[in-house]
Amino acid sequence: MALVPCQVLRAAILLSYCSILCNYKAIDMPAHQTYGGSWKFLTFIDLVIQAVFFGICVLTDLSSLLTKGNDSQEQERQLKKLISLRDWMMAVLAFPVGVFVVTMFWSIYIYDRELVYPKLLDNFIPAWLNHGMHTTVLPFVLIEMRTTHHQYPSRSCGLAAVCTFAVGYILWVCWIHHVTGVWVYPLLEHLSPGIKVVFFAAVTVIINMFYLVGEVLNNYIWDTQK
Repeated sequence: MALVPCQVLRAAILLSYCSILCNYKAIDMPAHQTYGGSWKFLTFIDLVIQAVFFGICVLTDLSSLLTKGNDSQEQERQLKKLISLRDWMMAVLAFPVGVFVVTMFWSIYIYDRELVYPKLLDNFIPAWLNHGMHTTVLPFVLIEMRTTHHQYPSRSCGLAAVCTFAVGYILWVCWIHHVTGVWVYPLLEHLSPGIKVVFFAAVTVIINMFYLVGEVLNNYIWDTQK
């Protein structure tokens, strides 16, 4: 795909995420007023990750255009650092976290929506915003993977970073329960302590599997072996 269409596409996706975030934050929900605010929800954290990631993508495109035909080694070095940051965010955060949010949300939603997205939320969050948070993330990140080759870090470093994120969020959820006595997700209220440990371990394994899926898919699309 040509450079200019890719730039326009990334800019449009970035604006879409900014719109979703602004509309979500404008909603007057009781959950936003409690301990942790919006930051206790993985969906919101993922939206911020995606917005920051596509912001870096747009910045990289602009820097690439500005340095095109320029022989400055310093500018070239800075551009390479920006590209490395973009690729790292795609590999470790944007793809695995985004795919995890979409697949886990809709899997649990189909089984029993009250466990993850109670009907009460329909009074606050319109359907289009729900899909903006839990559906379009997947096609957006797949479009980015298809239009740009991303250099993945070494597998050990990548998996370590994903594990750090997963464990960090799990500890954050447990801390919120410790402070408030309420689990962020209704699903956790129905699990015994032992099953919660198994559930958290399974979640960590799944998000690591999505990292590997992203790595394999990226290599398959761009045929890096050749």
